[in-house]
Amino acid sequence: MTSRERVLMAMSRKGKPDRPPFEISWGAFTPNLMRIFREQTDSNLTPDEFFNFDTRSVTPDPTTKNCDFSRWFSGIELDESVKFNEWGVGTVPTEYEIPDFKYHPLAKMETVSEIEAYDWPDIDKAYRYESLKGKIDVLHARGYSVNGEMYQTIFETAWLMRDMNQFLQDMYLNQPLIEAIIEQITYLRVEQAIHFTKAGVDIIRLGDDIVTQRGLLFSKEFYRKFFKPSVKKIVEEVKRINPEVLVFMHSCGKIEEMIPEYIDCGIDILNPVQPECNDLVYIEKEFGSDIAFWGGLGVQSVLPNGTPDDVRSAVIDTQNILGKRGSWLAAPAHILDPTIPWENIIAFVDSAKNATY
Repeated sequence: MTSRERVLMAMSRKGKPDRPPFEISWGAFTPNLMRIFREQTDSNLTPDEFFNFDTRSVTPDPTTKNCDFSRWFSGIELDESVKFNEWGVGTVPTEYEIPDFKYHPLAKMETVSEIEAYDWPDIDKAYRYESLKGKIDVLHARGYSVNGEMYQTIFETAWLMRDMNQFLQDMYLNQPLIEAIIEQITYLRVEQAIHFTKAGVDIIRLGDDIVTQRGLLFSKEFYRKFFKPSVKKIVEEVKRINPEVLVFMHSCGKIEEMIPEYIDCGIDILNPVQPECNDLVYIEKEFGSDIAFWGGLGVQSVLPNGTPDDVRSAVIDTQNILGKRGSWLAAPAHILDPTIPWENIIAFVDSAKNATY
């Protein structure tokens, strides 16, 4: 089977492929682990090419807009090292692998009109996707399935722009304001999904961490009120254009309670099925007929703390649970960092490549 055939058979729940497809989550290593990767492999390839993952990903072309958002932080002394993304969220480097999301452009806004007047990104514009069809055609010709990346889809982008504490307070105290934020983001995300679908991707990858490792960040009622309609709208537009395109949803944490909400939205694939805080046996038994699974290997447990043999056993055990019906893509539950021994990464890749049904 080609990688694309393998991924689509497994993720569309149409039977068992020759082996579980695999990747390293989001195809990514943290910067320090990338340095280790270069040292260990002496390769200039990306990890997905070096290890030959079954999937590849595409993103919009760079914006031509001015991304100097300092004007939205009037009166605030900005760190000299700040970098703004196209949403206006400013990050500064830290001693650790993840930057500090320090500057939130909507934090001080008080009215819906201010939200509407903000300098929103242009990810809805066609010029951002002009090169994608050619890239996707090349990847399909090479036998790979292709993901259109839309992580930090609604909730995470909203709170990053507004500030987490402020956004959660707004759910109770200023609902018209956050509804305006969500409306703007949803419009852009729907248009982005439409462009990806028309360009020919196989999978749209959405992602919002809406739970902690203990449970919901906010009530299920708030999810249904503020975020579920947006997710449904994205799925509906994708399926309207091409019913064969699959929609993937990522949420770290204890997600069991929210899986029925995802299924009701039309989500096809659940990621990352974090094993440290979810009952994988229960999830597969309860929901395995309605949704496929992508992930399941613990980056807080076996990958950093186990031996290579432990990692190999975990791949087999997870296949026997989440892959019982063949609807599983083997992957760690998050991107990998230097706490994970190189030998364990090799053990994961070798085990995934050599697994069979």
